[in-house]
Amino acid sequence: MEESEKEKNKSERLLLWSWGAGTDGQLGTERLQDQQIPQQLSISSVSSLACGGAHVIALTSAGKVLSWGRGSSGQLGHGEVVNNVLYPKAVTSLDNYFITHVSAGWSHSGFVSDKGCLFTCGDGSFGQLGHGDYASHSSPVIVSSFVDQHVAQVACGMRHSLVLLKGSLSNQVYGFGSGKRGQLGVSKDKIKYINLPEVVNGFEDVEIVGVSANGDHSAALSVDGNLYTWGRGFKGFEDSHLPQCLNSTLKFTKATLGWNHALAMTGEGEVYMLGGNHLGVLSDLHTVRQAKQLTVDSREANLEKVPGLDETKITDIATGAEHSVLVTENGEIKTWGWGEHGQLGLGDDGDRISPVTVSLGYDLSEAASTKVYCGSGFTFALTKP
Repeated sequence: MEESEKEKNKSERLLLWSWGAGTDGQLGTERLQDQQIPQQLSISSVSSLACGGAHVIALTSAGKVLSWGRGSSGQLGHGEVVNNVLYPKAVTSLDNYFITHVSAGWSHSGFVSDKGCLFTCGDGSFGQLGHGDYASHSSPVIVSSFVDQHVAQVACGMRHSLVLLKGSLSNQVYGFGSGKRGQLGVSKDKIKYINLPEVVNGFEDVEIVGVSANGDHSAALSVDGNLYTWGRGFKGFEDSHLPQCLNSTLKFTKATLGWNHALAMTGEGEVYMLGGNHLGVLSDLHTVRQAKQLTVDSREANLEKVPGLDETKITDIATGAEHSVLVTENGEIKTWGWGEHGQLGLGDDGDRISPVTVSLGYDLSEAASTKVYCGSGFTFALTKP
């Protein structure tokens, strides 16, 4: 009996590492400093994470919420404004709810309960909390616009938010907050900001299963694997005020956004990069078009398979402001992009233009699963042995 209990505890054990920018306490190491190599943390019971500009929200398997890092706008949800919190602290005002989904923006946060209630807190100066004003809140406040709806997901960007409703094809995606680059998707006209949720146009006959937001970008995945983007234009195309479907025959299962690029993963475990900059892996648009002899528009020409993976299947992806992370089927974690704060986990502050393997000092090849998460300049890895 004692042995079976040990096996049960082992199966429920999760291991957590962090690295990169840490001067706001966002790494959970209880130190205000950057870390260039992964640091194993003693945080237990975490089932998933959301990483923002400089704060982290952790969700436990029991539906409880912890947060730490920068709290100067109330984004930690602890009921007070603090410069930083160095260790995970419970968001006690949500204790009466079972939280199933969380998201962290630059300085605001979103929480979704199993009953479909949406709560937001943090900076509201652009209307990104969705409460009909521009006030900030240091404790999560329910978004009243959705009290008669069932929210499935929330995605927090730099200064805007997206919401996906459950079980509705009509009026299923909403946007609020800053809209100056078209990231709200609610009108073809230019919108500075709005403080109440409005319907994102263009999904009337499309079933959306996931939404993403970062920087001034927005994205959504449909049930049949199509990727839609809107907002600030990635390298090679202009800003879009309404969702645009990527012109590709590929079917995607996950998409993540950075400030200047996006990653998209297919069901076969292939990873493609959209956009990019001098730290990315893409050739210039003219070269890509020549090489592929494309006759389609630049949106497909701007999509390129991430090189250097030797046909290895990828199981997870994440993007920070200007860095990228992926996990291979063999349990390897690979990073590339901007490395100034050590967010690549390679022991230095250098940049990389192609994926390089990160050493955790722990063999992940037999792990049941490994997930990765990125904040603006930091990275987390969560593994189940």
